[in-house]
Parts: sequence; structure tokens; C-alpha cells
Amino acid sequence: MKRLFVAVDLPPAVRQQVASLCFGLPGVRWVPEEQIHLTLRFIGEVNGNIFHDIREGLAEIRFPAFDMRLQGVGYFPPRRAPKVIWVGVEKNEALARLRNRVESTLVRIGLEPEGRKFAPHITLGRLKETPLPKVAAYLAGYDAFGTDAFPVEEFRLYSSTLTSDGATHTVEAEYPLQGPLTGDQ
Repeated sequence: MKRLFVAVDLPPAVRQQVASLCFGLPGVRWVPEEQIHLTLRFIGEVNGNIFHDIREGLAEIRFPAFDMRLQGVGYFPPRRAPKVIWVGVEKNEALARLRNRVESTLVRIGLEPEGRKFAPHITLGRLKETPLPKVAAYLAGYDAFGTDAFPVEEFRLYSSTLTSDGATHTVEAEYPLQGPLTGDQ
């Protein structure tokens, strides 16, 4: 069994910018810099046959490269005790369309549809009993965070192995995107 997810990795300079936010808040298990990514779709555990079908199915996706920009910080779940601190993604129709292509490919393979709306974000850390005033102060300190636009030129299929020290991610396949975005994509 493999525990899988599909993600977009950030260029090293952008990943460093995001990692620079991973401090200064008590009770947080920060994401290691090398694991900072944007999840397009969490798949979960699958057997070898489905793994093969997923890897091959994702290879059939044809999609143009596009630019993306990160903007703002926040937390999940909204209106309840914070569990996750994240960096947001500026509204991006190309990213949403890529995610929809990934989703429709996985459903066609036989996976259940994702049950929640896609909310693109980069997870910074997971909170455990962090006082809300501390979270509010942290968010206020970084509310103007943003990056320059950067290219998204591929997406990846990852496996994730859970350990007592956190998850270990392994690239299972890389899927390059083609050329620049055009009006009919």
C-alpha cells in the first residue's frame, strides 16, 4: 500500500521565503523546508494496481505551464480553534483548471471524488493547543506576505510515509507542463 498525494513544488527561492515564516509561534510542528509544497489532491492509501493506474493516468494530462503567486497567511478551520497555519495562493484560474484535470483523471481511474472544495494553500505548520491571541499576533505580523510570480512547470505524484518524526515524502513521478498558457486552455 502507498499513501499518495499530487502536488506542485515551489522553486527553491520561493520555498525559502515560505520557510522563513516557520518560526515564532509556540506549539506548532512546522513543515520542514524540503517538504513545503502545494497539494493539488490528497489520494490516501492505494494498492499496487491502483498506484500504477494513477501514475499512468496522470501522465496523460496535457496542460500548459503558468505563473502563480503566493499571498497572505491564515489558518484552518475557519471560525474554530486553529489547527493549521498556511500561506495562501493569489486567485489563479490556471491552477484551478490543473487541479480539476487531476481530479477528473483520478475519478475516471476509479477514486472517489474529493469531498471538499479546493482551497489552494501551502501548509506551514500544524498547531497543538496554541493560544488564539498568539495565532492572531502571528497572522497580523505576516498579513502582507507575498511572493513575486513564479512559473509552475510541472506537478508531481508523491508517496508519504508516516513516522514518529513526521512524514517522509518520496517523488513517485514527475509530470511536466507544456509551453505557455494560451487563451483556449
